Amino acid sequence: MQIATLHWYQANQSGDTFPVGTGPLGVAFDGANMWIADNGGGTVTKMRASDGAVLGTFAVGTSPLGVAFDGANVWVTNFDSNNVTELRGSDGIVLGTFSTGINSPTGVAFDGSSIWVANNGGNTLTHLSAFDGSLIGTTNVGLNPTGVAFDGANIWVANSGNSPGTVTKVRASDGTVLGTFTVGSSPQNVAFDGTNIWVTNFGGASVTELQASNGAIINTFPAGTQPMGIAFDGTNLWVTNFSGGTVTELRASDGSTMGTFFVGTRPQGAAFDGVYIWVTNQRDNTASKL
Repeated sequence: MQIATLHWYQANQSGDTFPVGTGPLGVAFDGANMWIADNGGGTVTKMRASDGAVLGTFAVGTSPLGVAFDGANVWVTNFDSNNVTELRGSDGIVLGTFSTGINSPTGVAFDGSSIWVANNGGNTLTHLSAFDGSLIGTTNVGLNPTGVAFDGANIWVANSGNSPGTVTKVRASDGTVLGTFTVGSSPQNVAFDGTNIWVTNFGGASVTELQASNGAIINTFPAGTQPMGIAFDGTNLWVTNFSGGTVTELRASDGSTMGTFFVGTRPQGAAFDGVYIWVTNQRDNTASKL
């Protein structure tokens, strides 16, 4: 199954904004469309990436939060339902709903064959088969895990409740914890740039870059006010600033700030569609396309 679709274009910074659901949070790209979790509406919206047209709105669980695409289907974490919904990417039909226990699932990622879900209330990662949603295993991580990312071999999860904040590296093949590494305050989300791991530090107004090979900190860079979401566009990282109403663009090669761009109010999730960066604006019920 396809893991991701990337085309190497510079993101457009002129900006368009589209209405979408209620309290949008997580966002994922399926190769043609954006899927956005409408946290306040218990739905997920499918939006055509080329022009922002809404192609459908589909019921999932209560308080949907994270979204991931597995090459064919879309997986949505339902924070207050304690489960994950799988929808067919072609038409939004629900294929299954799978329990994660009483664990308040947040972030979700696909590793090429399996789905990994961060359980904020359980301090664990749930490992599910992408084929049928069956439980493969559960791994203990840090306190209040949130964002999750796959680096090609391992899963990285931000532990927002640890003080100081940490990220845990888990081997995807068997769920073995390979290390836990200190980052900034209240880490939220994680992105992989092909070599290194980037973590947003909500309480630290910064982003930490770590070596994916060993978790060593490369550097920490300023990134606006209360950085939340993060996406990699093939060259640069884009970071949503929750209380600043902006997105900060950082050069991946050295962490330099390339620009700060206004979006909506309370920006949360970020995703790259191969040409543009998409940002969900929780307070405005919109998505911005940069």
